[in-house]
Amino acid sequence: MFLLCAPFAVSGFAGGADEVESPSESEAAITPPPFPRHRELIEFPVSSATTNRFFVDGSTLSPGKDGIVRYVLVIQSAGGATNVSFEGLRCATGEYRVFATGRGDGSWAPARLASWRKIDGITVNRHHVALYREFFCPLSLPIVDAAEGREALRLGKHPVLP
Repeated sequence: MFLLCAPFAVSGFAGGADEVESPSESEAAITPPPFPRHRELIEFPVSSATTNRFFVDGSTLSPGKDGIVRYVLVIQSAGGATNVSFEGLRCATGEYRVFATGRGDGSWAPARLASWRKIDGITVNRHHVALYREFFCPLSLPIVDAAEGREALRLGKHPVLP
């Protein structure tokens, strides 16, 4: 059973050469959802190469009319550190963005880097690749509604995938 417990070891995501663009005004105005709740967390598989555990708060899953799937991601390390972030996947372009990171007191801090970044499939913790390809953007198309995304997470892959 997974428990969120203070203090969190919460980190932002460092940028790199793959930074794309600044957020639009509508993206900058997005308010993070309530902080994740244990009962809403759905664990999903990422890779046998990591000991981290990955969760999405199913109550925060929100595919938008803009083609962006937004969600709260929780990553727990084997040592017990927990990272919490409010993120989005742009299905049409294969990019992700961190909108906010969680603090130990259960509040949100705006992300340090507010740009869209290409999803890199070669990292050990390939959670963005998994969320993009296997759960929220099968065939590069966004899920239709939150229920479809929650079902994909519970099944361990999106139903349209072989």
